[in-house]
Amino acid sequence: MAQQHLDPTDPTTAGPVTADALADYLRAQATEFLRALRLHRETGTGTTHTGSSASPGEEPVDAARAMRHAARRITGTLHTFRPLLDPTWSETMHPELAWLSGTLAREHAYAARLERLLLALQRLSGAAPVPAQASATVGSRSAGSDPVPPKADPGSSGPPTRPPTPDRGNLTVGAAKAGALLERQLTLARTRAHSAALQALGSSRFHAVADNVAVLASEVPLTLTATTTPTDLRPLATAAHERLCDAVTALPLLTAGHPYNAEALVHGLSADPAPHPQDAPWHHVRLLLRLRRYAHEVLEGDEARVDVRMPAAGAALNRHREAAEAASAAAAAARTPRIAPATAYALGVLHADQRHEVEAARFAFQQSWEKKAMSTR
Repeated sequence: MAQQHLDPTDPTTAGPVTADALADYLRAQATEFLRALRLHRETGTGTTHTGSSASPGEEPVDAARAMRHAARRITGTLHTFRPLLDPTWSETMHPELAWLSGTLAREHAYAARLERLLLALQRLSGAAPVPAQASATVGSRSAGSDPVPPKADPGSSGPPTRPPTPDRGNLTVGAAKAGALLERQLTLARTRAHSAALQALGSSRFHAVADNVAVLASEVPLTLTATTTPTDLRPLATAAHERLCDAVTALPLLTAGHPYNAEALVHGLSADPAPHPQDAPWHHVRLLLRLRRYAHEVLEGDEARVDVRMPAAGAALNRHREAAEAASAAAAAARTPRIAPATAYALGVLHADQRHEVEAARFAFQQSWEKKAMSTR
């Protein structure tokens, strides 16, 4: 596997990276997938449960997560370096691995979303509305740790990221019921995602994916051109970087610098349950940034895990997605029929809080991206 620190955006970098590096990377990720699958089967629990019960239950979490990460890396690599791989095989593997990684990710996403919302309610109301069942379910923080996560810092010179503090008297009245409603809805969603993951892992579709990954661990279906003609991977990695830059250029970065985005709040509090129209371009940039990172891993080998490019930008986009999805969950809960006005008020405040988290994450991304751009001039 190539170990040079090669920058695909720098045309002066000497030394090509051949298709052998691509084959090595795909074989390594396939091996990681199979190792995680074996660990999952050896536990004998057949679960991806994210509960906090005991150490025997922690191994399936790690195994499922490792399978998901390997599947994502294989999928992203197939996308970026598709011209060098057998097209029929790639078109078959890509959607199946995407299906698997998405299915395995949902349960953890619902658990993390519930934790985020309950902690936000606790912070906003100054009370402790977290249901006992939810705190046991999440179980992601050690005893004695601060239950209130630090806020995303959009930069010391950045604008304020919050509206005026809500009326805590009115908020506290509905916070407990709002927390209980969120706990019921998201726990039900997590339980269904858990069942879907179990069903997927026992399906013939999954076994077919695992069989194909096992073949990939020993034989990578490169094209005839890639195997017979010296091919440099850097142009394809450069193309991935350029797609990312183009997508970032299209973002409303100036809007991200404002402390209060009223248009974002108006849509989220409306009766329209459709995804927020402002979020999709940011989610797309997050995906492109991930593809760029995987391309660097192919070029640089294991050293890319240590020298990850633009970590602050990636962290900001992760926070952006988490806050956006949490805001959508709060808005969906507020649309529940016949809830008390105090509960609806608490959920509205919670939604606004998470949308301001979205704006803070966008501003943090803007700052990190501009800093990266200035450092490369």
